[in-house]
Amino acid sequence: MAYKITLDCIGCSACVNQCKNDAIFEGRIIYMIDSGKCTECVGNFISPKCAEVCPVGACVPDSNYKESKEQLLDKWHKLHPGEKPI
Repeated sequence: MAYKITLDCIGCSACVNQCKNDAIFEGRIIYMIDSGKCTECVGNFISPKCAEVCPVGACVPDSNYKESKEQLLDKWHKLHPGEKPI
């Protein structure tokens, strides 16, 4: 399942550089996550880095985008052709 950023976001941008899929971008009010690019860090890390570094816990799973680990890995392969996941 993709992650989303809640209105608790304080705009610190700690999450932005952690995302190897370039899924996090600055919205009008808060940072946002592109669900089409979010793989919960599958392929890049063991756990979602945005959630780990967010000082206010604003990065949370988005129940509107439920995906299996296999689906997330397939998405990762499309975003990183020719690379090997960890």
